[in-house]
Amino acid sequence: MDPDDPHRRPALHFVGFRGDEYVRALRVFGPPDFIHIGWDRWARMEVVDGDTAVFARGTFDDEPSRYSVPDIHETPDDPTDRPGR
Repeated sequence: MDPDDPHRRPALHFVGFRGDEYVRALRVFGPPDFIHIGWDRWARMEVVDGDTAVFARGTFDDEPSRYSVPDIHETPDDPTDRPGR
């Protein structure tokens, strides 16, 4: 729990998911609050105590990329409702 906001709900972060593993992670963990396309220093700062970070590859302790990658902050209601499907 965030000591500055005792009412804050822990967030679920998905990191580095690119394919079918995303759908499998949805089944296990439910929809994420944040999707980080890659593990960069910004993603590392956004995962705070109490949050859960689920990685497609690697771990929280891996060195973040020197290059920034964009984040996706909204997830579709239906994981099968993706462009090209």
